[in-house]
Amino acid sequence: MTRMNPALSLFVTGTDTEIGKTFVSSALLHGFVREGLRAAAMKPIAAGAFVLNGELHNEDADQLDAASNVLLPPAMRTPYLLKEPAAPHIAAALENVSFDIDHIVACHAQALKRADVVVVEGVGGFRVPLTATHDTANLAVALKLPVVLVVGMRLGCISHALLTAEAIAARGLTLAGWVANRVDPDMTFADENIASIREHLAREHDAPLLGIVPHLSPAAPELAADRLDINRLLQTLRHAQH
Repeated sequence: MTRMNPALSLFVTGTDTEIGKTFVSSALLHGFVREGLRAAAMKPIAAGAFVLNGELHNEDADQLDAASNVLLPPAMRTPYLLKEPAAPHIAAALENVSFDIDHIVACHAQALKRADVVVVEGVGGFRVPLTATHDTANLAVALKLPVVLVVGMRLGCISHALLTAEAIAARGLTLAGWVANRVDPDMTFADENIASIREHLAREHDAPLLGIVPHLSPAAPELAADRLDINRLLQTLRHAQH
């Protein structure tokens, strides 16, 4: 396989929860693997765990592993795995867990030594609280990663996309591109909404549309990968690294 040094990495966020971050992250991983790269995934914070064969699992983390060709140790892939399917700060309070962003950064540094590219999936939207003073935006800043924004195409998505892009820019982060994910197959004027977001994000943030993922039932990230411009994203990541 192709060796890349130093490794590339990106942070995947979304306009909301349940808009396909894990699905698109998995599609990106499939795309990277097809390019001959050693691809690994991190889901640093996951809320909603179940016991399988005596071990805690999380559905999103398992999906990311299934799309990767480099599997990280569970404690490195998901440093904070919480049982309660709730907002992270709520689940953490219930389980007496304190999030340490420095620990996540250290796990990410170790992950970079094992792969050519590491996809880091956030939790919920871009500003989900983690503690009284920190949120997932702080995590993205601490990791110093370019961001890929997943926009769930449904009513209200234009404002959500533009507000999230502004929040990313306000933190001094690079918006490496965005993906339009057709979560609502019955959405009216979807193409017009995509065109509007595309125009705004290109003009205001120089952020390209990396692909339009159709509504797939059942979800098939390996098929969604066909709709993503992986090479363009890789070029952006390499440029951001220098």
